Amino acid sequence: MPAPAIIELDKAQAAQSPDELPVPPLSWQLLPGELALIEARNAQTAAWFADLCCGLVPLSDGAARFAGHDWAAMPSDYIAALRGRIGRVFATGGWVGFLDTATNILLPQLHHSRASRDELNALGTRLACSFGLPGLPLENPGDLAPIDLARGACVRAFLGDPVLLLLESPLQGQFEELLPPLLGALADARQRGAAAIWLTRSDIVWSDRSIPANHRLRLRERGLLPARRSE
Repeated sequence: MPAPAIIELDKAQAAQSPDELPVPPLSWQLLPGELALIEARNAQTAAWFADLCCGLVPLSDGAARFAGHDWAAMPSDYIAALRGRIGRVFATGGWVGFLDTATNILLPQLHHSRASRDELNALGTRLACSFGLPGLPLENPGDLAPIDLARGACVRAFLGDPVLLLLESPLQGQFEELLPPLLGALADARQRGAAAIWLTRSDIVWSDRSIPANHRLRLRERGLLPARRSE
């Protein structure tokens, strides 16, 4: 029996859109090992779509499923456990300002994983080095250079072998040096069966045909639309 889709939107009708304009029902699925590159010019819309995939957007009709589980039909503790299997780069950062960056990076796994702090430190350090950091940053997020904060966001997303990766403009339209390690980490994750959604507002990323996406889509007020081959 084939594995269920990692994300399945089944005529999912959001009760409210990010700009309060009507959005048509969304039907789409992302299979294990697949990468979807989605052009979303508005950061708020991208975050809304990522929230929808995480079961954080109430639906008035249809269903949103993660790994075969309907978000709306599960108890809250099970929902929390499933969200622990999602790695996310937040468009707005998502950092806790009074904690050092290393703790910020480890925090999701400290909450959801049974691994010890020392084990997570070792895993996080190796991952940080692969993204071009000397180790887990000890400074607070507000004291880091933007490029290092972007690297840290990627480390946090990939730590813990997530089943789904939600990447909201991880290069922020400017950090092209992050592309090679990001593609390497994505290749490793996809090889073990994880799926990924890369939401971008960057022309550089969108036009880069070296990104091995299974789906190229545009997120618009008319819904989730396949890009034409010439785009």
